[in-house]
Amino acid sequence: MNVIKSIYNFIVGDMIILVGTIIALIVLAAIHYIPPLAPLQVASGVILIVAVLAVLITTLSREARGKR
Repeated sequence: MNVIKSIYNFIVGDMIILVGTIIALIVLAAIHYIPPLAPLQVASGVILIVAVLAVLITTLSREARGKR
């Protein structure tokens, strides 16, 4: 179990980063595969950048407030 946790911490580092990135990718996949959302494909790069920045800022804020 410790090996799995060590690998997880090395690759991801935090559950917020993992979940946030997965949600962002699901939204982008929905934009790509659902026809009514096709006009949003133009902004998919911006959506990805904003989502990843929001996830990283959330994680950084949590760490800054953390163990004091």
